[in-house]
Amino acid sequence: MDDKLSIATNLKADPLGKQISFFKVTTVDGVEMDGWMAKPKDFDPSKKYPIFFSVYGEPAACTVNDRNGVGRDAQFGGFVADKGYLYVSVENRGAPAPKGREWRKAIYRKIGILNIRDQAMAAKEILKWNFVDTSRVAVHGWSGGGSSTLNLLFQYPEIYKTGIAIAAVGNQLAYDNTYQERYMGLPSENMEDFLAGSPYTHAAGLRGNLLYIHGTGDDNVHYANAEVLINALIKNNKIFQMMAYPNRTHGIFEGQGTSAHLSNISTHFLYQYCPPGGR
Repeated sequence: MDDKLSIATNLKADPLGKQISFFKVTTVDGVEMDGWMAKPKDFDPSKKYPIFFSVYGEPAACTVNDRNGVGRDAQFGGFVADKGYLYVSVENRGAPAPKGREWRKAIYRKIGILNIRDQAMAAKEILKWNFVDTSRVAVHGWSGGGSSTLNLLFQYPEIYKTGIAIAAVGNQLAYDNTYQERYMGLPSENMEDFLAGSPYTHAAGLRGNLLYIHGTGDDNVHYANAEVLINALIKNNKIFQMMAYPNRTHGIFEGQGTSAHLSNISTHFLYQYCPPGGR
């Protein structure tokens, strides 16, 4: 298609003159999802660009908001699109968006399954746009977004080629029971859902490039999640890259040079396995 983001889209320039597009996409399942896209400042619709998805996916927060800061991520040096990427986020069912009870409740007992399918099916539609390079598709996220990143790489390797997952819940049975029971029920009643939604159970599906990052002193997502995930990848003979930050908590900011190092290693991995720029 031509650049049809102008349809049902709000276009606006931020103070630096960079364009952000808000759009809607309908998946094969009939789910209409909201999204935003940030384009490079020298965007040429006749070229194909790598696409980089920012994901959270969990029912605790939204990513698609019309607010200052859209398109920016300090982990990747600021305004990501200016690095030569189509930077995109879409909102799956279960997110606390003002879309009604059915939307909000759909994810109950289905974290790691329903939200992941929504994200993947939206990506499939977006990859049909003629300025997207389907051979350069990356995704990243932190915490619940890290979990979603892993599940997307593992469950839909035909779509996502590169992923950077940080502080992910690799095993839903090793996370905060207040959160898990609110959205997933009780393991004694539906253990199969906890297992089906846990990234480590899908590790055999990895075909792309994975960078996994976790603080060993994580005070939210215990480092045991990382160890379960790593062992599953080893069991399935999967090649991946791992960065453990000694005694850092969930935000991975403590210690001299930590934030800059995390930014550098993430950006280097992205550039290496999902090169920027239009072709």
